[in-house]
Amino acid sequence: MKKGLLLCLSLWMALGLTACSKPSQVEQDNAVYTAGTYSASAQGMKGEVTVDVTVDEKSIIQVEVKEQSETYGIGYGLETSPVEVVPGRIVETQSLNIDNITGATITTNAILNAAADALTQAGGNAEALKTKVIEKAEAKDELLEADVVILGAGAAGLAAGIEAVQAGGKVIILEKQGITGGATARSGGKLLAAGTKWQENQSIEDEPALMEEYLKLIGGDLIDEAKIHEFCDHAVADMTWLEEMGVKIQDVEAIHQSLTPWRVHNTQGGGGMTDGHGGQITVPMTETYLASGGTILYNVTADTLMTDENGAVIGAKGTRPDGTTVTVNAKAVIIATGGYAANAELTEEYTGKSGYVTQVPYGNVGDGLKMAEAIGAAIDRPTSIQTVFTSFTCGVGINEEAGLIVNDRGERVVNEYTYQYHVAEAIINSGSYGGWYIASSNDPYPMVQYGLTLDSTLKASTAEELAQLMGVDAQLFAAQVARYNELCAQGEDEDFGKPAEKMIALEGDLYAIKLSPAATVSYGGLITDLQARVLNEADEPIANLYAAGEVAFSGLFGTEYPCCGMAIGGSVRFGRIAGQLAAQAALQ
Repeated sequence: MKKGLLLCLSLWMALGLTACSKPSQVEQDNAVYTAGTYSASAQGMKGEVTVDVTVDEKSIIQVEVKEQSETYGIGYGLETSPVEVVPGRIVETQSLNIDNITGATITTNAILNAAADALTQAGGNAEALKTKVIEKAEAKDELLEADVVILGAGAAGLAAGIEAVQAGGKVIILEKQGITGGATARSGGKLLAAGTKWQENQSIEDEPALMEEYLKLIGGDLIDEAKIHEFCDHAVADMTWLEEMGVKIQDVEAIHQSLTPWRVHNTQGGGGMTDGHGGQITVPMTETYLASGGTILYNVTADTLMTDENGAVIGAKGTRPDGTTVTVNAKAVIIATGGYAANAELTEEYTGKSGYVTQVPYGNVGDGLKMAEAIGAAIDRPTSIQTVFTSFTCGVGINEEAGLIVNDRGERVVNEYTYQYHVAEAIINSGSYGGWYIASSNDPYPMVQYGLTLDSTLKASTAEELAQLMGVDAQLFAAQVARYNELCAQGEDEDFGKPAEKMIALEGDLYAIKLSPAATVSYGGLITDLQARVLNEADEPIANLYAAGEVAFSGLFGTEYPCCGMAIGGSVRFGRIAGQLAAQAALQ
C-alpha cells in the first residue's frame, strides 16, 4: 500500500522498465522510482513482517521495519540481528542483494521480500535489485592476539566471555553464526534453581539439596556428583548474576504438574512448553560482554586448535564463508560450540538411533568435539539424547495430555501423565522408536481435539480396524485398549500408576495420532573436570584448554533429561568457571 503523494512516471520510462527481463547495469544504477513511502508485508518466522520503504525519484531513502513478531535475540534485539541490520544495508547498497544473516535467515528473507514488494509498488525492478553487483572489500586472512579466545557465543561462551573480560583479559569470541545466542536463544528461556526469592513469592519451599537429590535420582550412575553439587549449590547465585545484567525472571512453574516442588523459572514472556524466549537471557549477556570490552567475530567457524611442541593449546583457527582464515594466538582457549543434535550422522553414531528432527541451530554439528578430539581430548559418547515424542501436525505429546500412549508395536509402556522426557525414555526402553497417541472424541485436551480434525490422524470404529491402519498387531493392540478401559472403569491404574482423574476411557470412534522423535539437548561430549578443564584419554588436563556448555555435558545428565532449565543453567555455571580460570591462568 502506498503512503503519501505519488508522482507519475513518464511513458517511456514505464515501457523501458517492463520491456527488459534483465536490465543492464546502467539501467539498474539509474533506476527511477515514483517518490513516496510504500508498505508491504512478508511471512517471517512467527508471523508477517511489515516494512515501509521511502524512495525519491533516484534512490532508496529509508527502510523501516514497522511491525513484526519475530524471535527476540534472533530476528531482533541484537546489534547484528536482521531487524536492526538489513534495512540499513538495503539503503547503503541501494539493492536487495544482501547476504543472509546466518542463524536468522527466515527473518532476513522476510524483510527483503517485503522490501522487494514495496519497491515494486514504487516502480522499481526488484529482480534487478536482487542481482545488483555490490563491490566488497578484498577478503584477507587475519592474525589476532588475545589472552582468551572463546569458540561460540551461546550461554556458555557468553558467560565465559563476561567473566574473562571483566577479570581484565583481552577476549575474542569466534561465533559461527551472524548472531549470538546459540541453542539458548531458541529455547524456552528457563532457568533451574532451588531456594529462590521467586519460589518464596509463590509460597514454594525448596532448597538446593532437594534439587540435587532429584537430579541424582534421574541421572543415576552416569552423574558426576561433584558437578551436580557445583551446579545446584550455585544456581541461585548464577540467577542473581544474570538478573544483575538485565535478565528478568517472571515466575516459577512446575517441571510437570505431577512433580513438586516447582523450580523452573520463566524469563519474561515465557511459560509452558514454548520456545523462542531464550533471547531474554542471551541478549543481556551479549550486551554485557560487549560493554565490558569483549570482541565478537561473527561468521567464523572455528575448526582447528593450535598446539605447541608439548601439546599445550596456544590458540585457535577459524574459517569465514569466503574461505579466508582467522587465526587467534591466545594463552587460553574455551570451547563452547554447542552440541551435535543437528548432525544426524554423529547423533546416530553416538545413540544408535536415527530419524530425529531438531530445532537446534544448524551450526550445532559437533565442531568442538571434532577439533578437540584431534588433539587427544577424551570424548564421552552417550547412548541417548534429549528426546520427546510428539506429533508434527498438532503438537500432541509434549504437553500434559493424558490419553492412551502406545509404542510403535501398539503396547502401553508408561504412565502417560508424567514428564514428557520420562514418557520418551519409557518408549525408548521398550525397544521402540515411535509411538501413537490414542484418543476418542471425549478427550478433554484442546490440542488433541485439534488433532482429531486433521486428515493425517487415523480413525476407525474399532481397535482392530485402527490397528490395521497403524500397522500393528490387531489382537495385541485391541487387548491394550480393553485393558486401559478396564483400568479407567475401576478407577485405579494398577499397571503404571496414572492418577485416577486422568484415566479417561476410550469411547466410540478411535483415533491414532503419530508420535515421532524430536531431539534438542545432546548429552556427553568433552570430558571435563570441576575446573572446566578438558581432559585427555589419560584423564589429564590438556594445558590451556577449557570447555563449557553442551559440548561438555558429560556428567551432568543420565539418559533422561531431568528438567527444563538444566541445560542453560549448567552452561552458565561451567561457562563462568571456565572464564574465570582461563583468565586467571592467562594473566599470570
